[in-house]
Amino acid sequence: MTVIVTRNVVPRFRGFLASCMLEIGPGVYTAPSMTRAVRDRVWAVLESWFDHAGGGSVIMTWQDSTLTGGQSVKALGSPPYDIVDLFGVYIARKRVADSHNAS
Repeated sequence: MTVIVTRNVVPRFRGFLASCMLEIGPGVYTAPSMTRAVRDRVWAVLESWFDHAGGGSVIMTWQDSTLTGGQSVKALGSPPYDIVDLFGVYIARKRVADSHNAS
């Protein structure tokens, strides 16, 4: 299962993803049997557009049995959470503002 989540991206991203995946919620796309080749092409398009459009974030995850957690993750932009590998398992760590640097 491949899942892509978009946040604050230009409509072009959403239209492209909706053409090759099922949008199950606003900005959340799934494909139960996307091949690696198709996944790589989709990601290449998103990367090239992101370099020019900028803003927002895109996160893609899929099953990867070669990894300890059984899952792989790619990200573009600045997601509201940091994806961290903790002993072979991915966790999402919420960013906390540094109160010492606040003005």
